[in-house]
Amino acid sequence: MFRPGIPLPSTGQSPEEGQPRPMEDTLRPTPAERVRTLVESKATASLTVPGNEPLDDLGADGPAARTVAPDGDVLLLVPGGSAAARAAAYAQDDELTCVMEITDVAPVAMRHRIRGRAWVAGWLTPVPCGERTRAAAALLAERHPVGELLGLDQAPRPPRSGGPAAGVGPAGRAAWTLLRLEVGEACVDDLWGVADVEPDDFATAAPDPLVRHEADLLQHLHAAHSDQVRGLCALLGDRSAMVCTRGPATPVALDRFGLRVRFTDETDRPFDARFDFPEPVRNVLELRRAMQALFDAATG
Repeated sequence: MFRPGIPLPSTGQSPEEGQPRPMEDTLRPTPAERVRTLVESKATASLTVPGNEPLDDLGADGPAARTVAPDGDVLLLVPGGSAAARAAAYAQDDELTCVMEITDVAPVAMRHRIRGRAWVAGWLTPVPCGERTRAAAALLAERHPVGELLGLDQAPRPPRSGGPAAGVGPAGRAAWTLLRLEVGEACVDDLWGVADVEPDDFATAAPDPLVRHEADLLQHLHAAHSDQVRGLCALLGDRSAMVCTRGPATPVALDRFGLRVRFTDETDRPFDARFDFPEPVRNVLELRRAMQALFDAATG
């Protein structure tokens, strides 16, 4: 099994800092689903090459877009002149080991805002030109409009009025490059805990169906439904007296299984509570019904 050789950094979110681990009977995404969700999210990502001291940073600005192909490889759209594109092109048939680190930050301002990190390690290569490039670009365009706008799913067009061809930068260099990260292993350290993920599990896992909407939904809950979110503390039983009278109630995370809210306890420390939906949701319409069921239960 490929090992990236990089110690897992701390997320700074231990249970003692208001990040309690869930109860054993709580429905939860699998580790592989959590990593797939972060890969498919808009969370910040960077690329590094292990084995050097210090690590060579291949993507200070991160990929412009990323997604997962049906075979489980991660597709990355990077600037053609970036260090990642140059390193992958220089390596050619050699195996360029690489680690992608994704940092997940809550979209609503709060203390301990980093929700977790995921690492996907493997081998980085350019996507070959031709049909594979067009297929990969079409997949990116489906999930990230930037891929279609950049014209990666088309052959370069002749220049207009002496300008560069579409998708081509100065001196004939491609303005954008598609890279493939063949997954050797992955791991995650987030609000659910720490876990390793095997490549086969990563390839077959599905991202959370709310991943593309989570940030907007959490911000909407915080801005337009803060009183109702705060009212959920009534569902905490004996704990409600400790957290319902102090500080804000901030929505932290949302997935198909439920909502996580951060309260403040009687000692002024953050306290996370999970509110499970009656059943897992598959889309935003079902989410609205599930949220209304939670709000009704809190006021009933």
